Amino acid sequence: MSESDIPTAYVREKRTVRETNEQLRARIPGWGADLDPADRPSHPKLLHAPDTGAHWDFPERQPGSEGRERSIEHAFVTPVFGTAQPLKGASGAIRRLAYARFSEARLAHWMLLVVGDRVDAVEEHLRSLASARPDNPITQTGVRAEFTHGGLRSRRGRVDARHHLLDPLIVGGPWVVTAVVGVRALARVLRR
Repeated sequence: MSESDIPTAYVREKRTVRETNEQLRARIPGWGADLDPADRPSHPKLLHAPDTGAHWDFPERQPGSEGRERSIEHAFVTPVFGTAQPLKGASGAIRRLAYARFSEARLAHWMLLVVGDRVDAVEEHLRSLASARPDNPITQTGVRAEFTHGGLRSRRGRVDARHHLLDPLIVGGPWVVTAVVGVRALARVLRR
């Protein structure tokens, strides 16, 4: 990777020439409304020392960036990235679509990521049910704590009281649906 291929955001010395305030004001209507530092409470925080003490201009790139999800706004994956939860299954395909097709400024990008999370939760529930030690919905969803640790008493007087009736449906509903589907599928198999 040559020096000119590295985006300015990753180097200490900025290569792009900044437009003057007059040029920006002429090009962008309303630009500079908060230009006066006295009008901005965050002004002291925006000042930074030119010498940060960093011993590098561009950080050494972490290996394995090929195939990683990358926003279409960026030229490449950030120099350092997480690898703890690799994408997998249908949820991974949905998340890859969000990154490959839509800008982070688009609602579709974020909605696909939310859908990917929900699909991942369903995949994990199904994986749990297929394992030798499935999840315990009574203890792991907090149902038991409702009875042993004063669940209703702790909610008394809260502003979200009208949601209390929905909580069991949202938490326990998917487990009930999964159990009903499983029992029906088992019954169908046994009838044959």
